[in-house]
Amino acid sequence: MSVNVSRGVLVVSLMMVLGGCNAGSMGSGLGLSPTEPAAQPATQTAAAVQPFVQGFCPQISLRDGTSVYRTYAKSKSQDAKDVVFQASLADTTRACSRTDTTLTITALLQGRLTSGPQGKAGSINLPIRVTVMDGDQEVTSEIEQYAVNLADVNQPTQFVYTKQVTVPGNVSGVTRVYVGFDEGKKKK
Repeated sequence: MSVNVSRGVLVVSLMMVLGGCNAGSMGSGLGLSPTEPAAQPATQTAAAVQPFVQGFCPQISLRDGTSVYRTYAKSKSQDAKDVVFQASLADTTRACSRTDTTLTITALLQGRLTSGPQGKAGSINLPIRVTVMDGDQEVTSEIEQYAVNLADVNQPTQFVYTKQVTVPGNVSGVTRVYVGFDEGKKKK
């Protein structure tokens, strides 16, 4: 039994010695020279932003009743034979970056545009609203006419809408980004 233990100690010792041969000096595996300290606080200037792991990025939600947008050839019609086109939003994702004072949210939405019986090929403007809410408090809200090209009335078109929104960096952990179609004026 003592022979097996001795062999184990010998193997571990040999591995430590061989590992030490490649180390050079303490910190060299991290790309630090022997004179550099291992950790120093980074100083940031206004122009340079140091990358770091983002801990909070607000979720994106589609508001009820705003994920589909339809237009009709007749102004007050709701008849399927009068549909010019229909757009829908399905999948969403986001990415965030932070500075000392701001949080920039990049929202991405996947959508689809199809022609109706009254539709024709061409560029169609879709009214997309992006609203950032911190609890019950509206932080920002903006509507944009997003142009999508429908090349063929017989083929649906997929599109990706991207919007960057910058908000104060002190928003809470309950902040959400709401997206959807909105053809009306913002209510005050």
